[in-house]
Amino acid sequence: MSDSIIECQNLSKHYHIGGEIIKALDNVNIKIKRGDYTSLVGPSGSGKTTLFNMIGGLDRPTEGIVYLDELEVSKLDAYELAWLRCHKLGYIFQTFNLIPVMTALENISLPMIFAGIPRKERRKKAIALLEKVDLGDRLHHRPTELSAGQQQRVALARALANDPSIILADEPTGNLDTQTGLKIIHLLRTLNKERGVTIIAATHDLKIIDVSDCVIWMRDGKIEKVERNFKAADKTEGP
Repeated sequence: MSDSIIECQNLSKHYHIGGEIIKALDNVNIKIKRGDYTSLVGPSGSGKTTLFNMIGGLDRPTEGIVYLDELEVSKLDAYELAWLRCHKLGYIFQTFNLIPVMTALENISLPMIFAGIPRKERRKKAIALLEKVDLGDRLHHRPTELSAGQQQRVALARALANDPSIILADEPTGNLDTQTGLKIIHLLRTLNKERGVTIIAATHDLKIIDVSDCVIWMRDGKIEKVERNFKAADKTEGP
C-alpha cells in the first residue's frame, strides 16, 4: 500500500469566462500522506476549493490526474463516484448542510441508509457518534434547535458515519466564533489520530496550521510551498 492516499499529477482546471481563460488550478503536483491532517491554505481565489473539489470527485479536471487510494478519480463513472463518496469520503461544509426537518440522529443516519446499513445498527452507530462529539443529549434536536458549533459537530459525526478513509472539510470553522472554531479543530485532530482518518481541510483559518501535519500554501491556482509541521503531534489537546 502506498504512503500517499492522494496524488495529483499536472492537475489543471480552466474556466472560459467572457472570452478569457481563468486558470483556477495551474499544473498542480502534490502528494498527501495517508493518515495526515493536511490543510490547504490561501486567499480567496487561490484555488484551494477547486483542488478540494477535484480530490472529492465533485468536479473534473481540464488536464491532469487525481489518484485517490490508487483509483483515477476522473475515470470513474457516476455510479462508481457515488460509491466512492458513500464509502471512502466524508464531507464537512462551512454551512453545515444539515437537513432542517431531520433530527441530529436522523441527519447522521442518512448516509448509512445509502450504504445499506440495517436500521438497528445505524441507530446504534449514530448515537455512539453523537456521544463521541459530546451531543448525546441532543439526539432529537433539529438544526434550528442547535447552536452553530453544535450543528458543526453533528456535521462532523455525519462525515464519520460510514467510516471513511478521508474527510474533506471545506472551511470547517468559517461560520464559527474563535473558541468554538478551536474546539472543532481539536476535535478533528483527535479523531484524526484516534481513527487514522486522513483529513484535508481547505481553510483561511491560520489556527488550523498548529495542528496540521502538512500545510499546502496556494496562490493563483499554483502550489506556493508545502510545509511539514513536526510539532503538530504534540498539539492534540483542546484550548
